[in-house]
Amino acid sequence: MVTEQQVRRLMSLIKNGQPLSTAAAKARMSEPTARKYRNTGKLPNELKAPHLWRTRPDPFAEVWPEVEGWLERDVGLQAKTVFEEIQRRYPGRFSEGQLRTLQRRFRDWRALAGPSQEVFFPQIHRSGEQCQSDFTDMRRLAVTIGGEPLAHLLYHFVLTYSNWESVSVCFSESFEALSEGMQSALWCLGGVPSEHRTDNLSAATHELRNSHGRGFTARYQELLEHYGLKPSKNRPGQAHENGDVESAHGGLKTAVDQRLRLRGSRDFRSMEDYRAFLTALVAERNATRAAKVAEERAELRPLPVRPLPTYRELWVRVARSSTIRVVGKTYSVPSRLIGYRVRVLLYPTHLELEYNGRCLERFERLQGHGAHHIDYRHIIHSLVRKPGAFRRYAFREALFPSLTFRRAYDALCDQAAPWADLEYVQILRLAATHLECDVESALAALLEAGVVPAYEVVKTRVAPRAPIPGPPVSIPPPDLTVYDALLDPKEVAA
Repeated sequence: MVTEQQVRRLMSLIKNGQPLSTAAAKARMSEPTARKYRNTGKLPNELKAPHLWRTRPDPFAEVWPEVEGWLERDVGLQAKTVFEEIQRRYPGRFSEGQLRTLQRRFRDWRALAGPSQEVFFPQIHRSGEQCQSDFTDMRRLAVTIGGEPLAHLLYHFVLTYSNWESVSVCFSESFEALSEGMQSALWCLGGVPSEHRTDNLSAATHELRNSHGRGFTARYQELLEHYGLKPSKNRPGQAHENGDVESAHGGLKTAVDQRLRLRGSRDFRSMEDYRAFLTALVAERNATRAAKVAEERAELRPLPVRPLPTYRELWVRVARSSTIRVVGKTYSVPSRLIGYRVRVLLYPTHLELEYNGRCLERFERLQGHGAHHIDYRHIIHSLVRKPGAFRRYAFREALFPSLTFRRAYDALCDQAAPWADLEYVQILRLAATHLECDVESALAALLEAGVVPAYEVVKTRVAPRAPIPGPPVSIPPPDLTVYDALLDPKEVAA
């Protein structure tokens, strides 16, 4: 069989003045064959007739008009669905091996008579012009911290020209997470592009009252004005208009997954270790884009003097239940603050409670509708005076620090039902005034021995720990004469 390479060599030799016989011998073909290709001036593939005939009868020829009618009515029908339907309508006529033939008929019909498909248009990106950002869900990667599943998101920031990227861990699509992630990326980058594009995040946009669509929130506009960024967003439901960062999500997740596989474990000792892992991975990915990143950095505008705070400031009043409500979540606070207005600094991952400029508490930011964080130490002194309130307390389940405490309460309910609530809240006060781990150990031992964990029994097993004496410290009085050497001799004499 003569190849295209042989024919090309033949034509080249003839063009250079070689006789046909010599050119044919050098191209390794017979002289008649060489003459045929010389006279036609075509390659072997161009001389082949297209294969347009069928090698066997079409098994769907008779039913195809009916199938085509179904496709014209609903182009979303799949070949397998239609194949099963015609098998039901014509029993015994079509075998399973003919499904592939019908699938090819579907493919050809869609190419020749099917509807137009959506076209994606390649874009020209200019250096230093646009950055895009979005949140992406990382739960499917099954990362754990100390064995506990980490349900988290990543805020993903990308420069559209160089594909330089930055990520930060967060737990909700909040404005605080957006602000922290974007500012961290810009300060790490060392400059500011012209435009920031995002989709219709609730952290950046809100529903317009008198018209369709969404507008930018005041806080988001304030953030972008601080950096001189022009805001931009895609139309609702058109994620491809934020395509660079959407495309980068897949590559980033694949890279994280592959690195976790090489690591041999998806568990990390702490959040700091996980953040360090992501930082190192993103730095390696950015290193492969160094040339374009350097080109883009030269076009960036300078950063402002300082970043904006990444927290939101709220003022709330402590309720009579010794709790505060922050963005729909409930947190307990020390009861001495009941009735006072306190300042709350809301960060992406935590919140801080301040009064009169002093930080009093720091809580992990809760996720989920109606979530609550109740610390029994804040309310136990009142609960001991009102033990009857325990049984129907709205957040009672939060007053079981561990499963051992819950088992102890159940045991008290079984053996000392009338006094179970009083006994348990006294045990809880013991945990608040001593070490919780000591109380838990005492409860576990009593339950294991089959003894009812009454307060007095537990109290005898939880002895106060003696303070550990520190080493003796002796500080000699300072020798002030050494400072005289720093003065001028005339001043010393005077």
